[in-house]
Amino acid sequence: MSEKLAARDRMIVALDLPSVDAAEAMIAKLGDSASFYKIGYQLAYAGGLPMVRRLADAGKKVFVDLKLHDIGNTVARGVESLSALGATFLTVHAYPQTMKAAVAARGDSGLKILAVTVLTSYDDADLQEAGYRLGVRELVEQRAHQAQDIGIDGLVCSPEEAAHLRGIVGPSIALVTPGIRPAGAAVGDQKRIMTPARAIMAGADYLVVGRPIVEAADPKAAADAIVQEIATATV
Repeated sequence: MSEKLAARDRMIVALDLPSVDAAEAMIAKLGDSASFYKIGYQLAYAGGLPMVRRLADAGKKVFVDLKLHDIGNTVARGVESLSALGATFLTVHAYPQTMKAAVAARGDSGLKILAVTVLTSYDDADLQEAGYRLGVRELVEQRAHQAQDIGIDGLVCSPEEAAHLRGIVGPSIALVTPGIRPAGAAVGDQKRIMTPARAIMAGADYLVVGRPIVEAADPKAAADAIVQEIATATV
């Protein structure tokens, strides 16, 4: 990724909260400590999609994390609708047909398409159980090559894969990493995690951080600490 970003703009706060009221309260608590937010399934299905436009109008960036995957026409129509909301990022699953449809449908809207390689809660055993013949590393690598060929703007990957992927795709594709846990934080249901500093040093451009911030006793202080860690890692 060639664009130079401030440390605060590299942290994406996941608003994985049950209601619009809860999300708006969290945004108010964070104030100017956060400039980039993620709206995923939980909040989107609780009426949160209109927040995309409100946040964009307030000068914030928004990552709509819906991981679209369907037949090409259905994906394209969904991308066309979402591109009008003012979001910065939208995720699709990294299947070639899905990626091609999304890239074509976003047009000149400015929406950037991110492809999800392999979910960070999956390990090799999970992929085998699901019927894949490849392990996590091999499947991530294959999908990264396909995404680059198709013209995807960025990849969502485990921080464990960031350094390897950076070597594959070079600087032009953004790497967005969930599974970020500050030292001492609970792992939860993630299997492939890393601290903020280590993820940045591994080659990640953006870090998605949810529970360590939104479940903290002082979310603003937690966010500020992560931004400081990012800044330290980029010096």
